[in-house]
Amino acid sequence: MTQRISKYQRFKMMNPIIQFFKFIYLSLKIMFVVASGHGGTRVEKK
Repeated sequence: MTQRISKYQRFKMMNPIIQFFKFIYLSLKIMFVVASGHGGTRVEKK
């Protein structure tokens, strides 16, 4: 059973600009999580 994808969905998948912005958005979210200390990699010693 093959599912047809609509032209709009294929356009979204194939468009490199949209992919690029999605990638940057995800990277920024990860950066904010790690920078705010929720990454679990950095231990604050005071």
